[in-house]
Amino acid sequence: MKFSEMTQDSWAELQLYLDTCLIPYTALRGNQSPVDATEALERLRDFLDLVEIPFKGRIMTYPAFHFEIPEMSMALNTVCKQLKVSGFKYVVIMSSDGRLDKEQMPDADLILLRSDIVQNVEKNEIPRYIGEKIRELWKR
Repeated sequence: MKFSEMTQDSWAELQLYLDTCLIPYTALRGNQSPVDATEALERLRDFLDLVEIPFKGRIMTYPAFHFEIPEMSMALNTVCKQLKVSGFKYVVIMSSDGRLDKEQMPDADLILLRSDIVQNVEKNEIPRYIGEKIRELWKR
């Protein structure tokens, strides 16, 4: 579910079930052409579908961080901390192109970087792998 689909009344009703927040990270550097930026957003969209579609009803997708900045890992960690204060139990960060320093992100419960996953998991196994990671998160 996207944050923009939520009303005040539906949030009060669904907050107990929507315990996981998803933060997309595009990792644009500002030097991409419009075509390259579009392709990056499409890669991220396709990667997010691996979580948003099978886990709809439990995960709330928040606005994406599109541009890479110095200290991005620390900035995203601050957002994770604030989202937990606002009521989310889990915060997941997903990026199809970005690199993040996971050690600087103790408040992120799960960081899924497509570039790391494709190095270790067969392409046809990626949806299953991501599903397992999400379910493991909820079992903790």
